[in-house]
Amino acid sequence: MAEKLTLEVVSPYGLVLKEEVDEVVATGSEGEFGVLPGHVPLVTTLKIGMLVCKKGGTVSYVFVNSGYAEVNEDRVLILADSAERAEDIDVERAKNAMKRAEERLRKQEEIDFARAQAALDRAIIRVQLAEKKGHQKSL
Repeated sequence: MAEKLTLEVVSPYGLVLKEEVDEVVATGSEGEFGVLPGHVPLVTTLKIGMLVCKKGGTVSYVFVNSGYAEVNEDRVLILADSAERAEDIDVERAKNAMKRAEERLRKQEEIDFARAQAALDRAIIRVQLAEKKGHQKSL
């Protein structure tokens, strides 16, 4: 059985992350799920959320804007519509996007509600992760 997982996060813009980790937690369409080395094969859809990567005594985070996860015994491949490491998130830009999305939802006039809600969800997760920026915490 594998002792580590190779985690790869890929978006249409390129490779976001590739590293060996001990554990991955992702936000699937049916809820959060965790992956340890030796996991059974799995393919699932992802919704907007955070990817938690545990390695040794540290935890790091990646924003994932929906996509797919393919899990094998020793590998987790995330194919995301877009993805961003927590340390790369521009917190001011994320907060401004959140304010714009909240305003559109308040007005509720001639808007695509699902699209506005998705924009708000993305902004909220990005702000949460931006606040964790550079704070890889020890377990």
